[in-house]
Amino acid sequence: MTGADIRSQFIEFFRQRGHEFVPSASLVPDKDPTLLFTNAGMVQFKNVFLGNEKRANPRAVNSQRCLRLSGKHNDLEEVGRDGYHHTLFEMLGNWSFGDYYKREAIPWAWELLTQVWKLPKDRLYATVYRTDDETAALWRSVTDIAADHILRFDEKDNFWEMGDVGPCGPCSEIHIDRGAKLCDKSREPDHVCAVNAGCARYIELWNLVFIQYNRTEAGNLEELDAKHVDTGAGLERIASVLQGVNSNYDTDLFRNLIRFTENHSGRKYGTNDVDDLAFRVIADHSRAITFLVTDGVSPSNEGRGYVLRRVLRRAARHAKHLGFDEPFLWKVTKAVVETMGDAFPEIRDQQTHVEQVIRAEEERFGETLDKGLTLLEQERDSLRRRQATTLPGDVAFKLYDTYGFPLDMTQDILRSDGIAVDLAGFEACMDDQRQRGRDARKLGRVQTDTLLFGDALTDVGQHSHFLGDHVYEADSRVVALHAHAAEQPEVREGDEVHVVTAETPFYAESGGQVGDRGVIVTDRGDLIEVVDTQKARADLVVHIGRVVRGAIQKGAPVRLRIDRARRDAARLNHSATHILHAVLRDHLGKDVRQAGSLVSPDRLRFDFTMNGPIAEDLLRRIESDTNAHIRENDELRAEEMPYDDAIKAGALAFFGDKYGDIVRVVRLGDYSVELCGGTHVRRAGDIGLFKLRAESGVAAGVRRIEAFTGEGALEWVRQREQALLEVGALVRGGEDDVAERVSRLLAQQRDLEKQLKALQSKLAGSQTDDLIRQARQVDGMKVLAAEVEGLDDGAMRDLADKLRSQIGSGVIVLGTARGDRAMLLAAVTKDLLKKHHAGNIIKQIAPLIGGGGGGKPDLAQAGGKDPTKLREALEAVYQLVH
Repeated sequence: MTGADIRSQFIEFFRQRGHEFVPSASLVPDKDPTLLFTNAGMVQFKNVFLGNEKRANPRAVNSQRCLRLSGKHNDLEEVGRDGYHHTLFEMLGNWSFGDYYKREAIPWAWELLTQVWKLPKDRLYATVYRTDDETAALWRSVTDIAADHILRFDEKDNFWEMGDVGPCGPCSEIHIDRGAKLCDKSREPDHVCAVNAGCARYIELWNLVFIQYNRTEAGNLEELDAKHVDTGAGLERIASVLQGVNSNYDTDLFRNLIRFTENHSGRKYGTNDVDDLAFRVIADHSRAITFLVTDGVSPSNEGRGYVLRRVLRRAARHAKHLGFDEPFLWKVTKAVVETMGDAFPEIRDQQTHVEQVIRAEEERFGETLDKGLTLLEQERDSLRRRQATTLPGDVAFKLYDTYGFPLDMTQDILRSDGIAVDLAGFEACMDDQRQRGRDARKLGRVQTDTLLFGDALTDVGQHSHFLGDHVYEADSRVVALHAHAAEQPEVREGDEVHVVTAETPFYAESGGQVGDRGVIVTDRGDLIEVVDTQKARADLVVHIGRVVRGAIQKGAPVRLRIDRARRDAARLNHSATHILHAVLRDHLGKDVRQAGSLVSPDRLRFDFTMNGPIAEDLLRRIESDTNAHIRENDELRAEEMPYDDAIKAGALAFFGDKYGDIVRVVRLGDYSVELCGGTHVRRAGDIGLFKLRAESGVAAGVRRIEAFTGEGALEWVRQREQALLEVGALVRGGEDDVAERVSRLLAQQRDLEKQLKALQSKLAGSQTDDLIRQARQVDGMKVLAAEVEGLDDGAMRDLADKLRSQIGSGVIVLGTARGDRAMLLAAVTKDLLKKHHAGNIIKQIAPLIGGGGGGKPDLAQAGGKDPTKLREALEAVYQLVH
């Protein structure tokens, strides 16, 4: 039974019992700041449990992708070291939202496990919360489990909580005894095999959670209005039991990924513990990073992006151990998609994007990985000589800060030697760096300082009034100044400053539209250059800038003047997003919703919900229809009304934006009605031209369109015309026939490449006899290590194949110099594959030319940067195979 079969059977079992199938949610929780990642199947139903939402069907079933790499659910250190901990895993789950409860959930779980999947009842155990007499009694009355297999435990094991706050309740877990052979007492001689004793013999299969409380921020438990059932069964663990293997990594869910790495590394899983750990880490982490990138997470130094970076770099380090000197993890994405793409089609849709993101991060880390490993090895040798067991914190920090080693990766590398890291010293270095960052931070970076400024002003009741999107300059007075992290009575020339005025024509960044720029001047000629405008809160606009001339005081009368051309350019792009949104819904369906946007003076970016790319001909129609609406030249009408009235009138609200009781409704013709506080044109025709630049995927179920309008669109067209003219000049053609001429040139190039390949093949053939005569006898077999000239990679492989066929039995290594680079290629005849491995030969001689490489047992290659050492590397072959 495959993992896919198990998933399907679980879903169908509960469908037959009235449950609605719900697709897996993203790993990034929707509008939930309490969680970094989706760590359980119930996350997408949190508001239902809290009573804030209702579902038409009170029963649901699905297979949810989950990640446990943060907070109280963090298994990273265990991943790869045993057979059942993972970063990403699938949680099979069934739910009741105020419908059935324990009396139904318990026997259904027992029926599926024992009657459908035929698990032996005498090896199953049920655990319950220590005070939950009701659940214990139901296990005895509604199933035929042995009474002594019903066990009680405390909060740690049998009280489930999604996070520090939120829905929670007692749970009942089902464990299976996999046999004494799976208990490794060599690690802990005094260990006693038991349920919840940290033993690989007993593993949890299914958790039945009975949600009846909400944990408040104060830590209190509040009774919910209704009781719910939330169950979770790990697909990987169930697969290992039903497939009769000892480790999740031996199931088909992981073996396909491990086999992929075997085929590319030339090594075999199951050979030694160190290699096996690397195989498992790569298999597990590749699944996690594929789904994280699919769900819109990008590698970075904070939040979710940093978690992705940690996982990816940990996997890259293990790939390095297996001999991969070039980026490899991005290739494993293909195997992940082949294994899981049918159940989660979004990873197939995003495969190219995922590969690009992973490869870029691997290349970035690869530049420093070798240097960091060298430093760590030197420090490890020093510790051994001094018989010390703690790596200094400043060294760990240097590995983190200079070479990009996450702390847990350094700890992971040192663990096998029993070396710990001085965490206090590491944190002290981190604190020093944070302080340096705070000292150097520019006040113009508003993300922290403006919010602090806003909080301070709240106490004195200050606010500012935006005068409207068609007001370009206005008189007002300064009600607050903020510079150098403190409120100041006067700010002088050269100071960076945040300014609040009673009224302002400056639009503060909101709804995807960037903030205005411009100047603030006084009657006496003092001048502030405003580089950005932000909101500290809904009614507080903050002008961020620098005093260019003179000084400015609190209470001073000022004139505020925005950069009109910049505002007008942004205005065109903003109105264009409304028209584009309406056109997308016309062509792609009313389910299409805005999922984010950027409106700047030079371009617009519009993200929207949709699975899969848009066909080229449809994109052209979308562009044409958007321009058609622009030419209709409808008047843009804006009015304020109560939020509920606006929604009833058909206005669209977007991607978690917060709205007040009174909202601004923007209408264009009879096709676009949206809630929006941004700046807009007076009539659609003011936009002029809409030019679609690109369409791409950015996350699971989210696509992105980038476009230009007005003068920006015209300039983009001019640039393309100029490029076309330049290409035409190069091929001696005009605009009308440039494509035909380029096509002819490409055809000629292909013909020349064929001729070159034929000549190289002929050249290689002419060298064959001479090379065969150079072969030496080593241990009863023929070995040829020779330098050749004038051959590209393909011709080198062809020559190696010809030599193998003529030599009969032997090892062949060819080398060639190409400018400042060198290349090596090794080939082994089939009869010698058990004795000699081409990939291992290459890995041992490639460092001599300053490079690395690898490959399959019968054929491998490497590149290097020192062609002067080519002959030395070739001569080393004869000693190596001796």
